[in-house]
Amino acid sequence: MVSKKIIIIGTTASNLYGFRKDFILSCLAQNYHVYAFVSEYTSEWLEKIQSLGVTLVTYKLSRGGLNPLADLGSTYQLIKKIKEIQPDIVFSYSTKPVIYATLAAYRTKVPYIYGMIEGLGSPFTIHKHGLSLKAQFIRFVQISLYRLAFPYLDKIIFLNREDPKDLVHRYNLPHKRNAIQVLGPIGLNLHDYAYTKWDDQKKLSFIFIARLIAEKGIFEYLEAAKIVKQKYPDITFKIIGGLDPENPTGLKQAQLDQLIETGIIEYAGFVQDVDQQIRQSAVFVLPSYYREGVPRSTQEAMAIGRPVITTDVPGCNQTVVNEVTGFLIPKWDIRALVNKMIYFIEHPEQVNKMGYQGFLYAKKNFNADHINHRLLQILEMI
Repeated sequence: MVSKKIIIIGTTASNLYGFRKDFILSCLAQNYHVYAFVSEYTSEWLEKIQSLGVTLVTYKLSRGGLNPLADLGSTYQLIKKIKEIQPDIVFSYSTKPVIYATLAAYRTKVPYIYGMIEGLGSPFTIHKHGLSLKAQFIRFVQISLYRLAFPYLDKIIFLNREDPKDLVHRYNLPHKRNAIQVLGPIGLNLHDYAYTKWDDQKKLSFIFIARLIAEKGIFEYLEAAKIVKQKYPDITFKIIGGLDPENPTGLKQAQLDQLIETGIIEYAGFVQDVDQQIRQSAVFVLPSYYREGVPRSTQEAMAIGRPVITTDVPGCNQTVVNEVTGFLIPKWDIRALVNKMIYFIEHPEQVNKMGYQGFLYAKKNFNADHINHRLLQILEMI
């Protein structure tokens, strides 16, 4: 029997391997020939993807670029490559692939075209001082391009219930009947994030894992750390994540160096052993106001058994059960963040109590096997 063909189109190879590996394995288990398209890669990540048993295809795409001619070039390149493969399904995720791969797939008469919007991203993230003119312009362009692409998608998959309201319904974007689907979190391989009880004989510590940009709540975390440190100087505040020098709202190297020097934070930079870093910390903190789909980091922390303090914003509030698995606080509210941190310092027994509830919640709601089964059903592959 000739196996059917699915093309999965993403951008960075590390992201495709890290976030799509379990889905790729699910497709292979359904006897699909999988073609994985990536536009940013190193030989190391390409080898990892190939080791899964897929056919790897590289293409050119400027993820953050605003040059319409370059994007047009990417679309023509995708048309050519899709035409050669003649797949049964094209499944794309991330903003630009969803737009340009959808148009390319429609042009090449692919039978089934699916797109996944994993959060609305920076152009839809409301900042304290409003949106910059550039962000407003990017949002206008994105909405216009979604307006072009969405009518050709058989299914448009979102990770939380707020995103279709704030994008499709708010801007009245055209789409096929019953195309809008809400999947929920893409989930984890729970074996990789095994439950580990916190050693309550250790000194209490907080950990922040994300890109070091304003939208992810890094500045609120640092301000809260300074306040808490004044009252409890022996508490440790850890940070993991890369600087983003291109981002105007990013933490600067000089600021980071000064914080390390003054001993307010411990900084491990970009690491591969994220699960171990979480295990060595008591409480996970993500004061994000970014338009996430559903953040992966909070799912990882809960699976391992750590309570989470995060914000009551779309995506983040889909992971934490307030006062059961951690706390939901208002965005930008440093005082609320400080209060919840102090709560764990003064009630250390709650770390394992809430952490265990988080683990139970993760087991039920973040299992990648169950979620990928649902995704295969949405894509009508089973």
